[in-house]
Amino acid sequence: MVLWVFGYGSLVWNPGFDYDEKVIGFIKDYKRVFDLACIDHRGTPELPARTCTLEESEGAICWGAAFCVRGGPEKERLAMEYLERRECEYDRKSLVDFYKEGITSAPAVTRVIVFTSTPDKVSNKYYLGPAPLEVMASQIATAVGPCGNNRDYLFLLEKAMFDIGHEDDMVIELANEVRKVLAMVGTVKEKKLVGLPNILPAHISAIQLHVLPEAITLDS
Repeated sequence: MVLWVFGYGSLVWNPGFDYDEKVIGFIKDYKRVFDLACIDHRGTPELPARTCTLEESEGAICWGAAFCVRGGPEKERLAMEYLERRECEYDRKSLVDFYKEGITSAPAVTRVIVFTSTPDKVSNKYYLGPAPLEVMASQIATAVGPCGNNRDYLFLLEKAMFDIGHEDDMVIELANEVRKVLAMVGTVKEKKLVGLPNILPAHISAIQLHVLPEAITLDS
């Protein structure tokens, strides 16, 4: 048996578990949204962070990375135990078809696990629901938790999607709105980030990201 997991958030750049193969691709009929609360990694119960989850949307595609774990039941068990701790705010695990770039007629892998959340505030205490762009940006600009601040999560996702060659317009729009909020309160410093490519797309500023503690391995 082989375990496949699809990552569309922090798993894209920081999987945190032992895997054998990483494949860039997409799943169909889902879109990325920032509707899920995080209260233990990049936010607190008093000021929850907004992290991304998936929303069903016919005809949409969501790019990310699929991770394959081979090596037997024990290795798979350890990977899933880690992921279930890390993704504890996601109350559903769905099985999806995964497609590679350039091959859309048939999935490259079937029955790939993806962590999602029930879009209902009554049955899912972590579901924040949609909000105006300015409201989400304000929340993301100010939330911080044990693993770092919420804005770095968004900026790192923006960079990760750029790095794999499949930028997400919604992520770009939200990240730019967060930069406006930070600029208004004077917290943005124009300092080149070590590790970023020398040439960034026009919409990505040379922002300062904070070094995060080891707890980032349990990011969400």
